[in-house]
Amino acid sequence: MNFGSMKRTGWLSLGVATTALTLAACSGGESEEKAAAPATNTATTAAAPAAAPAATAPAPDDTTTVTGATFASFTGDAASGKTVFLQCQTCHAVEAGVNKIGPSLAGIVGRAAGTVAGYNYTPANKNSGITWTPEKLFQYLENPQRVVPGTKMAFAGIPDEQKRADVIAYLAAPQ
Repeated sequence: MNFGSMKRTGWLSLGVATTALTLAACSGGESEEKAAAPATNTATTAAAPAAAPAATAPAPDDTTTVTGATFASFTGDAASGKTVFLQCQTCHAVEAGVNKIGPSLAGIVGRAAGTVAGYNYTPANKNSGITWTPEKLFQYLENPQRVVPGTKMAFAGIPDEQKRADVIAYLAAPQ
């Protein structure tokens, strides 16, 4: 094998690994019914230990973050947000009507959670009572599972407050 073919093989391996890691951050496209339906096995159910209490989500109008940071403390930059959004685009589109593994994020700012036509939401998201204000998105993007326990969005969040403000500015901007 010559150096040129080894270099191409290395780049191919890197591309495959990057794609696998990106997809691992998503839910894997499992349908809502499969994700929401608990597996039952009557032979082991009786002997199973008690389930842990369900996580309590912040109230729909509560925008308190874990770190205490507030959206109002940051000025989002849509151009920087477009770059941050690259990690989201495997699962989400900003074009209206284009649902992927996750729902379209076109017009998300000001929209009620769980209402994109043609997308099959978890009951947790659909029944959350959330309206996606910039402040609520700022909180949600910090740790999605904290804000909507039971969401199928398997994304750990964006810890950097400025990057969260930037991606929200991008989503709020006309596309």
